[in-house]
Amino acid sequence: MAWIITKYLLTAGMVVFISEVAKRSDRLGGFIAALPLMTVLTLVWLFVENQPEEKIANHAYYTFWYVIPTLPMFLLFPYLLPRIGFWFTMSASVAVTVICFGLFALLMKNFGVELL
Repeated sequence: MAWIITKYLLTAGMVVFISEVAKRSDRLGGFIAALPLMTVLTLVWLFVENQPEEKIANHAYYTFWYVIPTLPMFLLFPYLLPRIGFWFTMSASVAVTVICFGLFALLMKNFGVELL
C-alpha cells in the first residue's frame, strides 16, 4: 500500500510542479508539459514492478500512436479559448480529440496498426 501511495504522490507532484512552473512562465511550463514525463514515470513504474519487457515496450509503442491524434487539440484550444470561454473550449477540444482519435484509429488499421 505504501508503494501505491508513493506512486500517486510522485505522479501528482509532477502535475502540480508543471502547473506551478506554467504560472510563472508560459514557455517553460509548456516545454516541461510537452516532455513525456508521465510516460517516463509509467515506464519506470512498470519496470520497478517487474512487468515483462514486452508490456513495457508495448506501452511506449502505443503511447506514440495515441499522441498523434491529440495534437490538433493544442492548436484548437488557444484559438477557441478567447472566443467561447474555458469550459466550452475544453469540451470542444476533448470532442475533437475523440473524433481525431477515432478517425486516426480507422486510418492506421489500414496500415496494420490496431489502436482500438
